[in-house]
Amino acid sequence: MSSATPTSGTSSGRRLSLTGVLRLRRPSEIWFKPALSSVAAVAPPNLILLALGRLDLAMYTMAGSLCALYAHNRPYAARARTLARVVLGMLGGVAVALVTASLTRNAVVLVTVGALLAAAQKALCDATRVGPPGNVVLTFISSAALFAPQTLGQVPSHLALGAAAGAWAWLVGMAPALVRPHGPERRATAQALNAAAAYADTRGTGDGHPAARAAGYAAVQAAWQTLLSLPATGTRATTRHALERLVVRAEVALAAPADTDPERLRAWARALRGTGRIPRAGDTPGATDELLGVDAELAARPTPLWRRLGPLAPIAARTALGCALAGYASLALGIGRPYWALVTAAALYQANMALTWSRAVQRVVGNVAGVLLFAAIAPLAHLGQALLVLFCLALNFGAEALITRNYWLGSVCVTPMALLITEFAGYQAPGELITERVADTLVGALAGFLAAVAVTNRRAGSRVGQAVTAADRAREHAARLLAEPDPAPGALEAARRQLAAALADLRATVDAAAGEWWGRALPQERVVLAEQSGHRTLAATVRRQAARPDRDTGTSTRTEDVRP
Repeated sequence: MSSATPTSGTSSGRRLSLTGVLRLRRPSEIWFKPALSSVAAVAPPNLILLALGRLDLAMYTMAGSLCALYAHNRPYAARARTLARVVLGMLGGVAVALVTASLTRNAVVLVTVGALLAAAQKALCDATRVGPPGNVVLTFISSAALFAPQTLGQVPSHLALGAAAGAWAWLVGMAPALVRPHGPERRATAQALNAAAAYADTRGTGDGHPAARAAGYAAVQAAWQTLLSLPATGTRATTRHALERLVVRAEVALAAPADTDPERLRAWARALRGTGRIPRAGDTPGATDELLGVDAELAARPTPLWRRLGPLAPIAARTALGCALAGYASLALGIGRPYWALVTAAALYQANMALTWSRAVQRVVGNVAGVLLFAAIAPLAHLGQALLVLFCLALNFGAEALITRNYWLGSVCVTPMALLITEFAGYQAPGELITERVADTLVGALAGFLAAVAVTNRRAGSRVGQAVTAADRAREHAARLLAEPDPAPGALEAARRQLAAALADLRATVDAAAGEWWGRALPQERVVLAEQSGHRTLAATVRRQAARPDRDTGTSTRTEDVRP
């Protein structure tokens, strides 16, 4: 941002551009993990039901099995908790849906309940930062369960099937810990090192340095969040401390890119792959105090859930209104599966209007292409239920393998998979399924986007002002400590990380607000000044850290010694 020119905002025409919406990205580094996990979690329950001749119950086991898609980036201790919460959340949504379905067959009531469930799932997933695939899978299952014929007496057994499959999904998600127990935290640290190296390549002044700097700080913050979720004692704590020193080196590189050797950072990142020894980066000047700052962060209380839910109210309102309108429109058109339109609307809502527009285009393109793929494979799948199951497993793998390239590409596999799942209970005419799916996709995308336009997020602009104020306060706190001749152990380092986090949050808040329609003009000049002064203060803390006497030896370290 140092070279940015303050502007009042971005035109709505550019915000809703089609440029790059369908462009393919590089696949995720771990694209195969969710893909293999989904197959491993879905296959055994489906094959058992196939052997028993009860594929009609697959929807309930899928509720638990699809939980294996979550938390692949989290360390295993945190993953165990997250997966358990996802399974409980899935079962809670399915329980509400099944009980509602058993009490009424009024389609308007069912759509209304589905829309409220979708809004609650969206808000909770965003507030807890559960990560991909977010609320979409939860909404897909609970909405389908709303329209499944049901009696109250059947609810406990159907929930038990979901719970059993969910327990299996939990085991599948945790199984890689037996092979590479520290994989997620090593991977997060390597990503931080690579992002810092990319910024160091610019020397802090080259082309694209503002974007590289923002990406670097985002990767470092993600690495700290990963490391701080690890246990404070035991062997994992030992690994955590070794990785912390490498993340500190990435932070130093971001604050002083001209004094950094990017190839050294990349060499450390490569060494973190596999299960080999964690490379020793050597002691960073002031490293002892730095890790004291980490311990202080570990003792801090997390933000209460209710405070995290507050800013998400506009997104939740968009989701509720859009899903309801999509479902009602589908009913008015006489389409037999309004939950498809409801789920399409629920899948659109992102952090701002620009991203919501992009997702709408991707969803429509992917679903239409997926319907064509279904038309091609349906004759083969109809040759027997075993082939039906095998095609679903292959499409499940393809969806997770491709979705990181672009959402629309993953949808090409998700759509025929969803259509084949509807046939687990019995054969259905492909022509009718195709027609209804295309209609529901168009209705859901249109209604969902109109709801996003109607429900504006005016709080986004005010949150930019709050983020600027928070960054300024963090900078002032760090500057006061810099002025002290001998700050308390860990104080300056903790203040540096607090400032880095505030600047990363500021950039994310500005990017989210810039994509909103009808928002107030952003305080771009304040943002530029806050980022410039904040990054200068970060660099000053690194220089101070490099010049301070080593606490163990009493000797001084020159500035150039901060080079990783």
